[in-house]
Amino acid sequence: MESTMDRFTGTLLPWLRFSVRPRDAAERVAQADAPVCYVLETGRALDVRVLQRACAQAGLPRPRKALLPGTTGRKLQSLLVLTRRVGFWKKRIDRRPPPELRSLLEALRRDPALDVMLVPVAVYWGRAPRREHVSWFRLLFSEDWALTSGVSRFLSVLLNGRNTVVEFGTGVSLRSLVGEGAADNQAARRVVRHLNGQLVASRTAYVGPDLSHRRTLMYDVLRGRSVRAMVAQEAAEKKIPRREALLSAKAMFEEIAADYSHTFVRLMERVLRRLWTRIYDGVFVANVDALSGIATGSELVYVPCHRSTMDDLLMPYAIYTHGFAVPHIAAGINLNLPVIGPAMRKGGAFFLRRSFRGNALYSAVFMRYLAVIMARGHPIQYFIEGGRSRTGRSLAPKTGMLSMTVRSFLRNPVRPVVFVPVYIGYERIMEIDSYLGELSGKPKEKENLWGFIRSLKRLRENFGHVHVNIGEPIPLAPLLDEHAPDWRGMLGQEGRAAAVSGAVDALAGRIMRRVNAAAAVTPVNLIAMVMLATPRHAMLEADLARQLATYLDLLRAAPYDAHMTVTDLDAASIMKLGFERGLLCRLEGDAVGLAPAHAPGMPYYRNNVLHVFAIPSLLACCFLSNGKLRAADVLRLAGRVYPYVSEELFLRWSEEEIGPEVRRQLEAMRAVGLLRQSPDDPEAWCAPPAASAEAVQLSVLAQPMLQTLERYYVAIALLLNAGSGRIAQAELGRKCQEVAQRIVTLYGFYSPEFFDRSLFDGFLGLLRRRGVIRADGEGRLVFDDVLERVAEDAQLVLSEQLRNSVLQVLHG
Repeated sequence: MESTMDRFTGTLLPWLRFSVRPRDAAERVAQADAPVCYVLETGRALDVRVLQRACAQAGLPRPRKALLPGTTGRKLQSLLVLTRRVGFWKKRIDRRPPPELRSLLEALRRDPALDVMLVPVAVYWGRAPRREHVSWFRLLFSEDWALTSGVSRFLSVLLNGRNTVVEFGTGVSLRSLVGEGAADNQAARRVVRHLNGQLVASRTAYVGPDLSHRRTLMYDVLRGRSVRAMVAQEAAEKKIPRREALLSAKAMFEEIAADYSHTFVRLMERVLRRLWTRIYDGVFVANVDALSGIATGSELVYVPCHRSTMDDLLMPYAIYTHGFAVPHIAAGINLNLPVIGPAMRKGGAFFLRRSFRGNALYSAVFMRYLAVIMARGHPIQYFIEGGRSRTGRSLAPKTGMLSMTVRSFLRNPVRPVVFVPVYIGYERIMEIDSYLGELSGKPKEKENLWGFIRSLKRLRENFGHVHVNIGEPIPLAPLLDEHAPDWRGMLGQEGRAAAVSGAVDALAGRIMRRVNAAAAVTPVNLIAMVMLATPRHAMLEADLARQLATYLDLLRAAPYDAHMTVTDLDAASIMKLGFERGLLCRLEGDAVGLAPAHAPGMPYYRNNVLHVFAIPSLLACCFLSNGKLRAADVLRLAGRVYPYVSEELFLRWSEEEIGPEVRRQLEAMRAVGLLRQSPDDPEAWCAPPAASAEAVQLSVLAQPMLQTLERYYVAIALLLNAGSGRIAQAELGRKCQEVAQRIVTLYGFYSPEFFDRSLFDGFLGLLRRRGVIRADGEGRLVFDDVLERVAEDAQLVLSEQLRNSVLQVLHG
């Protein structure tokens, strides 16, 4: 029946369309310096024919041709099939090494100079990325792990035959796999294991892991040594039967575990594609090629920034539609709502409680679950910031899940772990109104089903473009080598590895810096960056066009990072888009302002890319009160402030690297006309003439970082005013927030993060870690003349008027 069905299915061959992965597959195979033998997992006739067509199109040796000159017969063809169906009435799978492989091994033994290049090949039906229109019925028969019948295979080919991928793996020398002195049977099994491993890794990377045995996953979790120990401890402490404690552990597993369904994911891909078409003008994914080299054989951990609830849907959608497996997403237990929770589980979500404290059994079950799914090759995803950013700035990373991931790897290092930072940028965020409400003091609404239903009405609106930018991946092992050199001695250990905590902190910082390095600078970001830096959020139309053009030129002259993306629009097109979306409005004459309806939310979009402009803005601050500065003075001022700005904005350069970066940015600012070098002294830099157009542009560029420096000055002035040993850090943080709120009220600029208590606490904490201030025995802050020198440097950057304004509010 199967051969008849295969022949019938073969009639569809002229209708098929396929793509080849990777893009350079043909070149890599053609460069082989030995005869090429293709390896398929199964010998289905249509898979072989598609492979033949792919090879013919690429000019490669065809399968089932004689592998070696002068040979005939099937045993030395250029095709190996690893698993075969045998039996007449009842078919079964034969996984023994194929006879063709034994023939190859005999040929190698007869001729010591002979070698063969084995190239694993997989054919995926219905898994080609970025397919625009796929019917619901087709999705049911697209590629997964199931061993399908001939009828199912015919339907799969019929429905998805024009949406197919031929995946060429990395070729491997047969002689290198065999080794010296191995018997033929042993050598054949070794070769089959290696090839099966490559094919399984490929299928896991592009289809997702085999999840057909969820019950065995539960048994693997509950049989873990740490879980069994905690079950026994729970039974002893609560004086309950061990079976009851084990049932509690099982209930915890059910509360945590995903229930991933390939079919559900395929259906949701279609639903989400229609949704994105309705509410977004486009979803753009950048740098996705960075995943191609690491997806196979590695445990990928996606760590995106967290801006919106839509992140939970956009991330897996972007990954899946580009041909990679959907990650298992860590979600808060508060999202495990009726209807929504089960659907999220089908899409790969697993749930965790806000706190594990006081529940050792739950902690053991969760840790074991995480370790098992990582060992099985499930890509995972979590938001390292913990919650969504309400201000648009990157939040300080939460290291809980990060620490558990590292500890899981140390306990069971089956495959290398690679962290993938991801930046998600919106031109308009759906929750902006609720964020503004929370920043103004309203309590955060709890997630519930009714709230979800009410939010659906917003799906009729348009939210512009969305950017999902893949950052530079971070392999875990090299980072551990750098920060915890003895980590290999901890492999297989249970419990918390205290020596790794420093490496976890370093990893968290590196992830945040690489997330920011992959920023997407959109037209909305640029409009917000310019307009919020102007008095009353208004300027002449010609000045706005010049400022936007200058920012675009700066980004091209000294790009923040190779992974960053910048809008292709020019200044005129950006302004046109601003008017069309209602962000900008015309005022009297040729003046332009922010539309009142959108003005309160614009700081959010400015803050998304504040780090991109941080260094040029900081340098512009240096020249606001100084017409001329030597490069050494600029470097000293920037170096004094940089550690605090870098900590707050997660800038990508170390303190040792900031000197060359400052010089690079100075050259870029000179190239766009914002600065010039003194004709008398090449080491001196000059601001543009006062009242010139360039001087206005420099002042506008300085404003974003000027607010940050003013916030620092508030903290330093309050501390100096209180005196050494007179005030505790908690009280100082409270006073900083109060003074900052008064400044905002009196001077009328809207910037909620200016009086954000966490930013003041972070600045004071860094002052303590750097030894500028310290706490005495009673917790009061003590300082010396180092702090006074910092205050003196502020006089070079902050104008006298600005400093007097702060001091006036402070003493008012």
